[in-house]
Amino acid sequence: MALRFHWSMSSAGEELKGAKARGAVSGIPNLDAHVRFCRQAEECGIESLLTAFGFHRADPIVLATALGMLTTRIKFMVAVRSGVCLPTLFVQQVNSVAAVTGGRICLNVVAGHTPEEQKYYGDFLAHDERYERTDEFLTVCNAFWKGSGEVNFAGKYYTVEKGKLSTPFVAPDRTSPEIFLGGNSAPGERLAAKHADCMWRLPQPAAAMRDQVKPLVDGGIEVGILVSLLVRETHEEAIEATERLIARFDGAPRRTHEEFARKSDSVAFTSTYKLANADDWPAPYLWTGAVPYMGAPSVAIVGSAEEVTEALFTYRDAGVTQFLFMGWPDLEEMERFRRLVLPAVRAREEAEAGRAEVAAS
Repeated sequence: MALRFHWSMSSAGEELKGAKARGAVSGIPNLDAHVRFCRQAEECGIESLLTAFGFHRADPIVLATALGMLTTRIKFMVAVRSGVCLPTLFVQQVNSVAAVTGGRICLNVVAGHTPEEQKYYGDFLAHDERYERTDEFLTVCNAFWKGSGEVNFAGKYYTVEKGKLSTPFVAPDRTSPEIFLGGNSAPGERLAAKHADCMWRLPQPAAAMRDQVKPLVDGGIEVGILVSLLVRETHEEAIEATERLIARFDGAPRRTHEEFARKSDSVAFTSTYKLANADDWPAPYLWTGAVPYMGAPSVAIVGSAEEVTEALFTYRDAGVTQFLFMGWPDLEEMERFRRLVLPAVRAREEAEAGRAEVAAS
């Protein structure tokens, strides 16, 4: 299976995404910066762009629609939380975006990460209950995407009677959107096994992830990691880049993320903060030094092109086949990925396929 690569479009145009407190981030998107981001991603072999959800961001459905009109190939991985809108309406929105973009939309389903922010949207459910509600939400959505007639559903959180939609999901290769689901908790794994094509996790060393992801992989669910990327021509240059990055911060971002960690009930986020507090280098290729300053998604794969390529295949051998990257700044790191890493990855995959073909014959 070829490795698949995505990129987070969160805070497009910001050099140090995650360093600001969420309340200090403008929710008005810089459309020109987003378009440049999308077009470079298209040129760099990136499959889709995460269009994230949060009170400090533009609405992801609206943003994906606008950018879909200004691009030609890139897909948009639209984030959604159950409880924010009713499932019938959400399916109608997703199908409408697919209709006007040629199917260039997939979904990143998240249960939420802080009770405080959930309450902004009128959502007062506890962590595990949010996963129960998301199960019902996706059950209703999938019933519409199956297109086998009227949708009827009676659950604890949603009830739909004789549901109809005249806008089907339209794409060249699918009749429903690909579903990615984020989380590191047991309820998240159960939900992914039931509804997702791929489960996103925040990274640990590959050896530690192998046994954790095996039940999902054995069940036909792909596993991916949300991870930052810092690749340079040499190992020494990569290490120097981490040191220069940390030197740019004072104490304010650290305090911001310490406060966020205390408020969050996300297993993925809180476990990553614990990992970062325990060790800056939990594996030779995995660096957590930026986590206190830019948040859990800033745990990074670091090294030369050869080292980063080897790290990606180390994760693949542990069951991880998709990667959702971030960078500092994104466009420069994305270009390094295109130039230094992606050709090596594809060449190695081609060589492996050739050896397998010879062995089979």
